[in-house]
Amino acid sequence: MYHHAKKQRLVGPFILPVAVAILACSTFSAAARNNHDQTSWAILAADEMLTSHPHYINYDAPSLAWDYPQALVLHALWNVWLQTHDRKYFDYVKASADFYLPDSGGIRSYVRNAFRLDDVLMGRTLLDLYESTGDAKYKNAAIILRAQLDQQPRTPEGGFWHKEIYPDQMWLDGLYMAEPFYAHYAVLFDQPQDFSDIAKQFILMAKHARDPKTGLMYHGWDFTRRQVWADPKTGDSKSFWGRAMGWYLMGLVDALDYFPENYPQRQELTSIFRNLCGAVLKYQDKKSHLWYQVVDQAGRSGNYLESSSSAMFAYSFTKGAMLGYLDRKFLHVGKCAFDGLVANLARVSHEMDTPCSSRNTGMVAHLVLENISGSAGLGGVPYRDGSYDYYVGIPKETNDFRGVGPFILAAIAIENARECSQEIGEGKVVGLDYYFNDEWKKDTNGIEHRFHYVWEDTEDTGYSHLGEIIKGLGARLASLKTAPAERSLDIFKIYMIVDPDTPIENPNPHYIDDKPINTIVRWVKRGGVLALFANDSGNCEFVHLNKLAGHFGIHFNEDSRNRVKGKDYDVGTFAYLPEGPTFSGVTKIFMKEISTLKISGSARAELVDHDNVIMASSKFGKGYVFAVGDPWFYNEYMDHRKLPVDFENGKAARNLFYRLLMSAAKRKE
Repeated sequence: MYHHAKKQRLVGPFILPVAVAILACSTFSAAARNNHDQTSWAILAADEMLTSHPHYINYDAPSLAWDYPQALVLHALWNVWLQTHDRKYFDYVKASADFYLPDSGGIRSYVRNAFRLDDVLMGRTLLDLYESTGDAKYKNAAIILRAQLDQQPRTPEGGFWHKEIYPDQMWLDGLYMAEPFYAHYAVLFDQPQDFSDIAKQFILMAKHARDPKTGLMYHGWDFTRRQVWADPKTGDSKSFWGRAMGWYLMGLVDALDYFPENYPQRQELTSIFRNLCGAVLKYQDKKSHLWYQVVDQAGRSGNYLESSSSAMFAYSFTKGAMLGYLDRKFLHVGKCAFDGLVANLARVSHEMDTPCSSRNTGMVAHLVLENISGSAGLGGVPYRDGSYDYYVGIPKETNDFRGVGPFILAAIAIENARECSQEIGEGKVVGLDYYFNDEWKKDTNGIEHRFHYVWEDTEDTGYSHLGEIIKGLGARLASLKTAPAERSLDIFKIYMIVDPDTPIENPNPHYIDDKPINTIVRWVKRGGVLALFANDSGNCEFVHLNKLAGHFGIHFNEDSRNRVKGKDYDVGTFAYLPEGPTFSGVTKIFMKEISTLKISGSARAELVDHDNVIMASSKFGKGYVFAVGDPWFYNEYMDHRKLPVDFENGKAARNLFYRLLMSAAKRKE
């Protein structure tokens, strides 16, 4: 995870042997039966949303209110875009957000004085869009939501009221609605003081809503103990509603993405997460691997296996295990839960495409996800008493956003885990140099920030998409903002140096001089994996970079090949790719304005085109070096907002870093 607390999604370690009872679950047999892997289940569900709600997302038409169900689906669709790089998902999310953001400013249908935490959830999408596009309208709308949190009514202990109409009440739902946005905003706009408040919200609910006997959490807590639904001694509501705990777990595991590694309360938060996951696991139905609407009341009349909570638990367990917060058995538990959803509560229907459809593809598949609990709450009019009968009496819905959103998120998380079933990234850190490449620019507010081939840069010039791929392989991301030293490099399994600065890019560049060269060479010799991504002539400091690369038999030629003009993408195309792990399943990649290589000694060519060495590698001592004369995997090459979709740089990136992580695993001392 980022040392600078930048966000991360769906990453981590993978499967170890687990208890025989858990292994009794078939590995996605239902998915195989329906000819869908987890990614295609996510795509199927995402496409169902785009088909059933064309142009932009809305809930229970004709209502177009700004609300959390839409926000949940948009967040899921954003993750589908990150996974597939299919621009249609990006465009749909953007169009949906734009519908609520009139040119005059503000947010359509949003009422700040209602102080609904539900309304804050859409802020996650606003921040994602702002980071991706740089359009100030998304930032301005996010500022409005962040200002709500400054004014949100609180309990005497500092906990957010769920809404203005629910005084002194905290609900588990609210932790998902507000805290991941709050944490993302804190990182993006450099407000680290907010992490204390964010942590407080989770800790307060763990303190007050947790049942000491079962370890489960009640839906709501009333500080005053005055509500009819509240226990007069504890203030807790009466029942363990599955989706409430699902909201809490998803909110916590997502918010932790942004917390600094060494934050004082991080360990307490991960302990809370681990304890609640362990408690929830005890109530998983052994036959279906799902959870009941009222979690601890299996077999009681009226209770039923519920989709949204089961998907939320599958997502939380999988992501938590991938990030190392949970025992690895939870990866298999999450998979079994998703398998159970597909086998029991999800199905695919087919219908003929309409003659007028622009697709005209014949039969069209549609996801049908059943047994999704409708909206639930406490108090209000008519009064909701939080009893067992209340929760099981809530109407069951089909394809409700509250179920489809978590279903998509779980499918993506589990697919990432499935692809990394050999512990590829467990315990491994990929470090990216921020010292030799140290470029800064001012944003629209005049605030300087780092950019150009760094993890946190989400614009075309950044490595945010590459970071997601590496994290999807189970590794953690870090940055090195100082000259490499023995102690700092020993943290990393892979160390990346990308496009070292010239004086034009940085008036005070840090050169790769003899001291860091000797440090890096010794580190590689001991077993480190070094990745060198250069650039073409005029855009990279080659003199010192070549001193380093020369130790491994690699030399950058300081030329400039594949000079693409406009959209003449063929000039940057490599379609004749060699067999081997880096290009397995890859038909075409793109690179423009690159430096070719010259190799000697132990170095060998990885990709040759027209007698030019484009990529090379070298074994050195116990270590390994990979080199290419281009930054290659920056966002412009990856997200298909500009580059045609038939280029497969993303697949090649995954293959390469899978291979480098495997190489790191083989080179343990």
